[in-house]
Amino acid sequence: MPHLTPDPPRAAGLSDRIDRIPVLTRRHRRWLVLLGALFFFDMADLNSFALVAPAIREQWGLSLEQIGFVTAASFLGMFVGSIVGGRVADRLGRKRVIIGAVVVYSAFSLASAFATGMVDLSVYRIMVGFGLQAMTVVLLTYVSEMYPKQSRGRIQALILALGLLGIPLMAVFARVVVPTSPSGWKWVFVVGAGGIVVALIAARSLPESVRWSGANRPEDPRAEAIVVELEEDARRRVGGELAEPEPRPVVATGSPREFLQPPLRRRLVVLATYMIIVTSAGYGFNAWLPTLMVENGFTTAQSLSFVSTIAIAACPGALLATLFIDRIERRTSLMLINVAFGLLLMAFAFATSYTVLLVAGFLLFLAIYAGNACTYAYLPEVFPTRLRALGAGIGNGAGRIATFLSTFLIAWALSGLGSDTVFVILGVAAFVAAAVIGLFGERTRNRSLETISEEVPGATTSPSAV
Repeated sequence: MPHLTPDPPRAAGLSDRIDRIPVLTRRHRRWLVLLGALFFFDMADLNSFALVAPAIREQWGLSLEQIGFVTAASFLGMFVGSIVGGRVADRLGRKRVIIGAVVVYSAFSLASAFATGMVDLSVYRIMVGFGLQAMTVVLLTYVSEMYPKQSRGRIQALILALGLLGIPLMAVFARVVVPTSPSGWKWVFVVGAGGIVVALIAARSLPESVRWSGANRPEDPRAEAIVVELEEDARRRVGGELAEPEPRPVVATGSPREFLQPPLRRRLVVLATYMIIVTSAGYGFNAWLPTLMVENGFTTAQSLSFVSTIAIAACPGALLATLFIDRIERRTSLMLINVAFGLLLMAFAFATSYTVLLVAGFLLFLAIYAGNACTYAYLPEVFPTRLRALGAGIGNGAGRIATFLSTFLIAWALSGLGSDTVFVILGVAAFVAAAVIGLFGERTRNRSLETISEEVPGATTSPSAV
């Protein structure tokens, strides 16, 4: 019988060492604030057109279909930005794409304030959408890679909560400035360009993702220095040594063709299907709510007041998710949240009093943003490092292109069937999304990213494994 020599033990790499850190360090907390600030302007700008659409429609004499076209244009940009941003981030790094994307959406948000008609405004909103979603997808990927497995869901929710403060604050700002003059809406876009300031700070303070560096630049001393600092701070906080890291293989490079093979094919199909349905329903409610309110007899000022009031629930919704996001499996949480969302949309559709509308609207925002927190944590977890940003980008992009198409359907349904029917259709879509993710979603809670990826075959592991 031949003598079998066991494989030599694999040296623990940077990813393995990140996973053994059980607490949030000083660096982690600093990144949380910075990433939350980036997300603040992302969320504020994402909803800016919905807030000013009634005023622009009145000033320029646009039809509902034309408003739908501008709204859809931004989602077309989001689709392209999600995929292009994800692929570039997998090739060139997470930090570069985050900073570059913020510069893009800030510049074109400012340009939107100087738009003179529907055509140039549509072009600007396409580019804003491109930058917004490129940043969102890569930022979510960055968080999943740089925070401990025990808390990455909670951190995603906290960063989202910080970012979501941009929604009510932008809504209040719009409520104040839009009615002041026919061109008051322009200031909403000017404020949306403020993300460039945070991007300049992030360019100096935010390190590259350690997991990405380990797979693509294993000799980079900066990544090693970041991990050493995190480990030292963690030792001080726990008052002793950290657990021994568990070495796992990491594939350094990957091809998008891997998405055509199992199990990535199944994961991508499930994620894309879920995102197509849930994004169309969620953004269908968000983007059209001010216009739907006006169509139901509210003035523009009353519509903006209503939206700014229920938008207060956005941040608490994300914070609500911190109570269960790392305790309940992600797919289960998303299933239950979407069922609640569907029921609330039905209540909103058939409400006859302002009080019921207000309560249902507030609870809808709670459900939407608790669900967003869970979705944002789940998106990058199901793909390996070499294709993580692209996989999340394709899934997210599928939702955006579906929203692009559904915007025209909602405009048609609103004109032909009425707002009540629109809300019922969105509610049914939420029930379907709950079934898809609950039955077919991947289990990811409290698992290291490498463990989730171990089932995925790939290229040969780099000898200096991360």
